[in-house]
Amino acid sequence: MSNPSQSVMVVNCGSSSIKLALYSSEDSVTPCITALGQRLGSDSASLSIKGDVQFSSQGNLSHQEALSLFIEQCATFINNVVGIGHRVVHGGETFSESILLDTQTYDTLKTLNELAPLHNPINLMGIKLCEELLPNIPNVAVFDTAFHQTLAPEVYLYAVPYQWYTDYGVRRYGFHGTSFRYLTDAAAERLQRPKQDLNILIAHLGNGCSACAIRQGISVDTTMGLTPLEGLVMGTRSGDIGAGVLGHVAAINDHSITEMLATLNKESGLLGLSSGFSNDMRTLLQAESEGDISAARAIDVFCFRAARHLAALSVNLPSIDAIVFSGGIGEHSAQVRQRIMRHWQSALVTIDDELNEQHGNEIGQISRNEPTNSSNDQPKLPVILVIATDEEKMIAADTYQIISSSFSNHKARS
Repeated sequence: MSNPSQSVMVVNCGSSSIKLALYSSEDSVTPCITALGQRLGSDSASLSIKGDVQFSSQGNLSHQEALSLFIEQCATFINNVVGIGHRVVHGGETFSESILLDTQTYDTLKTLNELAPLHNPINLMGIKLCEELLPNIPNVAVFDTAFHQTLAPEVYLYAVPYQWYTDYGVRRYGFHGTSFRYLTDAAAERLQRPKQDLNILIAHLGNGCSACAIRQGISVDTTMGLTPLEGLVMGTRSGDIGAGVLGHVAAINDHSITEMLATLNKESGLLGLSSGFSNDMRTLLQAESEGDISAARAIDVFCFRAARHLAALSVNLPSIDAIVFSGGIGEHSAQVRQRIMRHWQSALVTIDDELNEQHGNEIGQISRNEPTNSSNDQPKLPVILVIATDEEKMIAADTYQIISSSFSNHKARS
């Protein structure tokens, strides 16, 4: 069993789910315990704990009951937790890095709920639950948007009345930042070059999808905007859509903005394009192989739009050292990767079929291009990589760092 002397806990609260992880030390590569609560608030709710503690439960569980069960089952580890790291989707312009939460910062976070009404209130609920159930353990907020605070005004501003930005905070914020931060570091390590010397395109493709341009280690453009609805086609989200579409359909069907946004968030994307068949890429690929036209349509649009957005993001880079695929689809679907890159119609980005089917060689490379180790010798051909993201590890690392810094500062003042 792992040594629980300096554990941190990672919490990711969803509307009907909770993901939990315990890291037993600061240098832990993987969590010693993970847990997943699903369908919370319903009769079919479940909690599954794996790792150094094994436990499962089914029945009508709330978020609080699931978290309480986790704490009870993992008491030996929980007793040694020094900090709790929370994924918070939206930090607005207020938070450009992870923070230690107190009453003031929590109250500030609540003012940002309107920027991410489907996500932030749930994230804050997780923080409150931890404060109630584990009152003596400090909480840290790690923001999806923080990594993109390096975007330039010409990138983050929309062509709308400027007062919308100054008065209402309307701008591109971007999301999946914790994932992109991890993938940037991982790509630099695999290419054996400092991230400050690298220019990378990253496609995080899962049920939620976004892409990002990384120039010399920082985010310079990304596809998601004010909310996680913008950009690529996703499982149930539409991605980019002309504003005129809303007015047109709303006028015909007498729908409210709230109803229209619900449709764009929950009934569109792969699900909508496949005429309600599925939002799961695996299911759609199988159906396409059996001749299903609606499944093929959804996959074709998904792949083309991903290719187009990656190409558009490339204008922010002086060169492309690597293209990275990640997320559930990006990591596991060789077909989707091949079809996306095929749209570029360039020998510069040709995927090696054999490596692609194996999801890459020992470093996840799915092209035969040779990476360079010299920052002064830019590669002629971009390396294409498959890298599994690890947002929980980044949240744990930030939590360790902030708690350690807070302890050191407190000790110095004493």
